[in-house]
Amino acid sequence: MSESDFVRVPRLGDPGYASPLRLSTTWGDDIVNFTPEHALVRHRIELNTPDLGPDLRFEKAGPRQRLFFDPPRVRAAIVTCGGLCPGLNNVIRSAFLEMHFNYGVPEVLGLRYGYQGLNPTLAEAPLRLTPELVEHIHEHGGTILGTSRGEQDPRVMADFLQRERIDILLCIGGDGTQRGAVRIADEARRRGAPVAVVGIPKTIDNDIAFVSQTFGFATAVEKAREVLYGAHAEAKSAFNGIGLVKVMGRHAGFIACGATVASQEVNFTLIPEAPLVLEGERGFLPVLHRRLLARHHAVIVVAEGAGQELFAGDDRGTDASGNARFGDIGVRLKSEIERFFKANGTPVSVKYFDPSYYVRSVPANSVDSLLCDHLARHAVHAAMSGRTGILVGHWNDVFIHVPIGMAVAQPRRVSLEGDIWRQVLSATGQPASWRS
Repeated sequence: MSESDFVRVPRLGDPGYASPLRLSTTWGDDIVNFTPEHALVRHRIELNTPDLGPDLRFEKAGPRQRLFFDPPRVRAAIVTCGGLCPGLNNVIRSAFLEMHFNYGVPEVLGLRYGYQGLNPTLAEAPLRLTPELVEHIHEHGGTILGTSRGEQDPRVMADFLQRERIDILLCIGGDGTQRGAVRIADEARRRGAPVAVVGIPKTIDNDIAFVSQTFGFATAVEKAREVLYGAHAEAKSAFNGIGLVKVMGRHAGFIACGATVASQEVNFTLIPEAPLVLEGERGFLPVLHRRLLARHHAVIVVAEGAGQELFAGDDRGTDASGNARFGDIGVRLKSEIERFFKANGTPVSVKYFDPSYYVRSVPANSVDSLLCDHLARHAVHAAMSGRTGILVGHWNDVFIHVPIGMAVAQPRRVSLEGDIWRQVLSATGQPASWRS
């Protein structure tokens, strides 16, 4: 392994305290034990594949035998930012329980309404988390801490952390949240303040690099599949019925692809990675027309970021997080379908479903609940050992430490040459690409 292949993780300093966790120091597969400092995880596990660049080695996540912080003297805080996602309360609960019961941290604060909670001019008073307060929160969607979008001045947030004597900050959120976490960590480091800032990646779209699956994604696919069953029933019950379902996915179509393969009821899957061409012999609308002539019904699932080329020239501004506001592809596609078929003299009945806010606000299913627990506890282990400016990733079925800047540099997207897209093409029978 070359020196450049090893992904270095920022640390606050040398670990000077023994962990209170009662784990074995033996490195074996059949018992729970401390993670050795030299344990690494390969990014690539395939052999004899074409050169794909450096074969990166990441630090393996897990509890360390030596800690940077003395647990009885630690004051920690948790913040949730950005849009809702199934499992937020699960992560809050598991992180608190790990710190409270296993490490003996005396006080864990829940900061209110995202990064606003670190700005005294905007902040609501923090919640003091207790076993009683978090006892049942995992049974509900949303976040008990509240959330918000938008940036805050990292100097103001660092001032808050120092004034409140907060040693550990766990930041639960997507790429915008994690960029904010890096700025906080950098500002604390510039001041020489020993604050561990650790990210827990949250995006229902499943599009963060070096995270094979983010929490909330499995629940989103499950709920989207249920909606697709309803859309299929509506479509089949009408002559030339069309069930059109819009799901989340600004830059990546993982939910649309996953729900398609899980349901096996979709005829057309439209994702941001595949340019959408409406007209022409091999365009989407003529192909849909041929489908209706043959079967008299169709089900379409479209990711919210698909077809944005249809809105070229529109200036919709940005949201509070600085993300470009997208055109509503669901409404636009419904209009284009109805216009096309009216011009062709073909009657259609389009039923449009937009379950986005429902899908993201439900409680986590069992798969996501397990993942939330792992991510939360590994984030606590990383912070207690003095890691900072990192998030907990999951790669090759192992949890790893990833520098946040590296994780958010480029979103993970559906490969049009990969397995999931081939599964979609097999399940739907649609063309591999749309052409005029």
